[in-house]
Amino acid sequence: MTSIAKSRVHGWSFYLILAYFGFFFLQPILTHAGWREWLLTLLGTAIFLALYFAVCILEDKRWQLPLLAFMLVVGTLYARSNGGACVFFVFAAALLPYVLENEVIVLAFLFAILVVAALDWRLLHLDGWFMLYAGGLSFVVGGSNIYFAQRQRMYNKLQSANEEIEHLAKVAERERIARDLHDVLGHTLSVIILKSELAGKLIDRDPERAKTEIEDVERTSRAALADVRSTIRGYRAHSVETELKQAKAALETAGVTVKSETGELKLTPVQESVVALVVREAVTNIVRHAGAQNCLLRMTPLNGSCRLEIHDDGCGGKHAEGNGLRGMRERIEALGGTLVRDTANGTKLTIQFPLASVLDKEVH
Repeated sequence: MTSIAKSRVHGWSFYLILAYFGFFFLQPILTHAGWREWLLTLLGTAIFLALYFAVCILEDKRWQLPLLAFMLVVGTLYARSNGGACVFFVFAAALLPYVLENEVIVLAFLFAILVVAALDWRLLHLDGWFMLYAGGLSFVVGGSNIYFAQRQRMYNKLQSANEEIEHLAKVAERERIARDLHDVLGHTLSVIILKSELAGKLIDRDPERAKTEIEDVERTSRAALADVRSTIRGYRAHSVETELKQAKAALETAGVTVKSETGELKLTPVQESVVALVVREAVTNIVRHAGAQNCLLRMTPLNGSCRLEIHDDGCGGKHAEGNGLRGMRERIEALGGTLVRDTANGTKLTIQFPLASVLDKEVH
């Protein structure tokens, strides 16, 4: 339960309403009270402020309700000597809807305050003004605050929901960046490692070939740096054609024989970006883990859908699904498609998504 002070929309109103307690000083001022009366008045004020701030700051209603009851007791004790003591009843009634959430229970307690005020008026032989303010005004103020308290609770819930949404959005963005960096760097670093190893083997027997591989390492590293910067900005544009060429080159560098088949497809920029990232991740896994000799890359139209097959003859089911494959599934499912992994004979990824169901939003 949130404290009353923390749940206020305007922080200053928490202090501003204390101005109404000034009625407690009205009678001592008008009657030119002596120092004893003023001392009692200041004592009552100190007790009220302590009770008021305690009720507003505490978050446990098991303490708040007894403190409100004690506020009524103090008001009763001052009722005969100071007619302004009715403000104790008014403030207790005003705070009650913020302490209790059930409207029926609040009305029951407000009626109880009205009864206490009536008993004080009757037993202490007070004037009718006390009954009007301590009983009638308290009931009206407390009843009105039921609406404002409920509205405040709705505002707090809405604010909490907005904070939760903002938090989830930040988490999703961090996951997107992590996934994109994984997709970008995983493939590129694998290519750099392969080309560096190849250059190291060729540097003595074929310096020109080694030089070419080192130049490729430099170009790949610069491209990787550009990809990382673009990924962080979130404005990457991927070309499937370019990605397939790079995938073929990476596989051939790793000693894998590649067969590539591509049909005519009209993909949206979003679909093309997703397919490019999927190809990159799949090829990275083949280069790193599969130990394959042959690989088939096939992308063709099928009954209004795009069908992508990536099949290698490597170790297949020896490796469990990791973050990369989960990232691929999320991207393909965001396009309304499916991803099937078959490890019976090597590893075969079959990805299919509808070409007609175009998502206009960017998929990360």
